[in-house]
Amino acid sequence: MTGDTPRPDAPPPGGASGPAAPQATSDTTAPQDGHGDHGLAAKGKLGLVIGAIGVVFGDIGTSPLYAMREALHHSRSGGTAEMAVLGVVSLVFWALILVVTIKYVVFLTRADNKGEGGTLALMALAQHAIGKRSAVVFLLGVVGAALFYGDGIITPAISVVSAIEGLRDAPGMGDMFAPFVLPIAAGILIALFMIQSRGTGSMARWFGPLTLIWFLVLAGLGLYHIFDDVSILRALSPHYGLTFLISNGFVGFVILGSVFLAVTGAEALYADMGHFGKSPIRKAWLWVVLPCLMLNYLGQGALVLADRTAAANPFWSMVPDVAYWPVLVMATIATVIASQAVITGAFSVTQQAVHLGLLPRLKILNTSEDLAGQIYVPSINLLLMVGVLLLLVTFQTSSALAAAYGIAVTGTMFIDSLLAWFIVRRLWHWKLGPSLAVILPFVTIDLVFMTSNLLKIPQGAWFPLALGTGLVLLMLTWVRGTQILTAKTRRDSLPLSDLIEMLSARPPHRTPGTAIFLTSDPGVAPVALMHNLKHNKVLHEKNIILTVKTVDRPRVRDDKRIEIEPINDDFKRVVLSYGFMEQPNVPKALGLCRKQGLKFDIMSTSFFLGRRSVVPSATQGMPLWQDRLYIFLMRNAANPTDFFHIPPGRVVELGTQVSV
Repeated sequence: MTGDTPRPDAPPPGGASGPAAPQATSDTTAPQDGHGDHGLAAKGKLGLVIGAIGVVFGDIGTSPLYAMREALHHSRSGGTAEMAVLGVVSLVFWALILVVTIKYVVFLTRADNKGEGGTLALMALAQHAIGKRSAVVFLLGVVGAALFYGDGIITPAISVVSAIEGLRDAPGMGDMFAPFVLPIAAGILIALFMIQSRGTGSMARWFGPLTLIWFLVLAGLGLYHIFDDVSILRALSPHYGLTFLISNGFVGFVILGSVFLAVTGAEALYADMGHFGKSPIRKAWLWVVLPCLMLNYLGQGALVLADRTAAANPFWSMVPDVAYWPVLVMATIATVIASQAVITGAFSVTQQAVHLGLLPRLKILNTSEDLAGQIYVPSINLLLMVGVLLLLVTFQTSSALAAAYGIAVTGTMFIDSLLAWFIVRRLWHWKLGPSLAVILPFVTIDLVFMTSNLLKIPQGAWFPLALGTGLVLLMLTWVRGTQILTAKTRRDSLPLSDLIEMLSARPPHRTPGTAIFLTSDPGVAPVALMHNLKHNKVLHEKNIILTVKTVDRPRVRDDKRIEIEPINDDFKRVVLSYGFMEQPNVPKALGLCRKQGLKFDIMSTSFFLGRRSVVPSATQGMPLWQDRLYIFLMRNAANPTDFFHIPPGRVVELGTQVSV
């Protein structure tokens, strides 16, 4: 771990107002719809809509496999009473309208950070809107990011298992496949994680069309069974949902936790907004996804009204024998695509978290030469795979996994609503009355669903909460440790201006070439520079003090990437700015310096990095156990040479020891 390396994973020290926020800038731009630089716009509007169906709505598209079954199972009648069926379908319909359509599709897609969405993008936008560091906003972003990983582990497990469980009801097979459901699901998931390193570009072009076929299958099955009992259309009235909740009392509140399964994946359309733009996502939802989902849920309800035994597993009961195997294959494909979308989403969130200073540097690999958004994070991929397999072994069935599902998603949605408050008040400048009228209903709905899912803690909801708590602790430890280390280094360092004066008074021996000293604080003399003068007793002809900073925007234009400040004939200060969705490439960025008059030849340049050896201290900073956790994270951080894409043969590392 380098001490003086500019760390996009290290925010500047926080003051009394709380943890550091990313440095704000107005020079970063991206198309307002978010897809101008993503290589997808060329496919045309229809291509974007189909692509959004595959990537954005894969998760919510697999909910019909288990959502109705779980909600009906928890009703007092076991889902066989007419009011239970009408009530559950009504609650599902209005959850899709209120949570997905109104909150996310209509409202939150307006709160984009230069086209990007998601909790961390919303956190950065809120910090920028406030105009100062906010500990509350920062903590909300940390918790939201931690909960996302819980969703990223549970979604692949429950989606694939729920599809493979269809083997148990396969016509003419009896219980022949029952013992093999878990091994088959595990095999599919292991294969999915194993191919991540090869990239998803070749597969992604099929995601949209295949998922579109899946939604059409859902619609076809639903339309076929609606005529089993057309009175199911009464469920479109909110009267039946409210009556069902009131008549069931506390049980009705419990049922809401299962009803919420129908809208899991709603946050994905906001998080993936930058890949497709808000307009294609809105069209995909309103034209295809919502109608297909509702037709299927209405069909499931009509089938159960006509045949009460179908309540045990309404989705697979509605599939005709002649179409069973094709539907099973399509369901498996749809769940794999849904899992893939969540896995790549976890990679994207990790990249954002690293650049926003929430996690240490991690090895992030590009899997496409054309699309910057296609990345692979080996460590996260391994942790997700291990977590998913542990879930399979622990819970084993989709019904058991459903108990663990939901709390992470409801928590993320609740945080999105709270962060939206800062956007509405500080960025859009709405008055208090209209702000409360919009945000308060969202917060109330999120709280109802979240508390309902909290009742599942003994059954499995403890897992994402425990995982989220651990990740929050890890992120806060990294942020706090970095602040302490940066502040200590600043106190022990010599101001750069003082060093330059000393060198002018007593010039050292000069050596040809250019030296670039990477530092997170351009105002002080880099440790590597001080050690080079102390031990080698030389100063290069040209010296560049280089800082890489992460701004609170997704991307930075190349013409705004570099800031050059001449200090004197020997020194220049260069600042490279990157958005939190970008990967730093120092040599490539320095190649742009020629346009601003700074000549740069990589073959005659040496990069000096300061390597810190950190030791724990029981008398200062954080508690001793937290010091050790921070040191562990530092030791396992990615090599800065690889992270910044610096040629290894041009790097000189000079170390120092410091305590935290």
